[in-house]
Amino acid sequence: MADTATTASAAAANAANASTDAPPFQLGKPRFQQTSFYGRFRHFLDIIDPRTLFVTERRLREAVQLLEDYKHGTLRPGVTNEQLWSAQKIKQAILHPDTNEKIFMPFRMSGYIPFGTPIVVGLLLPNQTLASTVFWQWLNQSHNACVNYANRNATKPSPASKFIQGYLGAVISAVSIAVGLNVLVQKANKFTPATRLLVQRFVPFPAVASANICNVVLMRYGELEEGIDVLDADGNLVGSSKIAARHALLETALTRVVLPMPILVLPPIVMSMLEKLKPPN
Repeated sequence: MADTATTASAAAANAANASTDAPPFQLGKPRFQQTSFYGRFRHFLDIIDPRTLFVTERRLREAVQLLEDYKHGTLRPGVTNEQLWSAQKIKQAILHPDTNEKIFMPFRMSGYIPFGTPIVVGLLLPNQTLASTVFWQWLNQSHNACVNYANRNATKPSPASKFIQGYLGAVISAVSIAVGLNVLVQKANKFTPATRLLVQRFVPFPAVASANICNVVLMRYGELEEGIDVLDADGNLVGSSKIAARHALLETALTRVVLPMPILVLPPIVMSMLEKLKPPN
């Protein structure tokens, strides 16, 4: 009965959308094709779109109701695919898919850039003191941990101790590596002041990368012992594999190392190049 209602809603939406470029709406599916890089890129841009942070409570309720009407086949005439895609984007950006509760604004994926950018700027500040180094590394890992927890898979509840363990491991590793490298650089007598400043600018990257690896290993160590579910091409469960878990963990850890590179490695390089171009006094 529900499938028939959904089919009727889809037909109504397609009829209203005959003159637009929006693809046919599919409930719970990505708007853009995931078989190409461009499609995945557009999908990711939708996820992190900061405009959804300004959606009002009334607009959210309207979006949720519109999707409910579509699901139950009671969609009013004239609703377009574009409206349905927009409603789904709003709901997925604000509400947790498992608990259906609102995610605190700074910890939404759409809030990662506007709330995370000031932290990145703090990490890259020159001539940092011990206190400022500890503060920015702690704040960065705290923000990451809260984002991970707020967007966690809630279908399989995990103990809070695992979250705390991963958080403490990430903070301790980030702070200790950042402070340790800064101390080593300051004691390196062979470095000129300019070289010392350049090396110090790269300190945040190894600290953040190592903390990310530590967080992944501590949070997902249980998968190495128990394995993860393996599905066939049709999405059917075929078993559990520890080898697949090891590959997944290694690839995730590698991703956590690569992702911070553009924002923590490129700016120091650009800054050093700009300083060389600065005309002499």
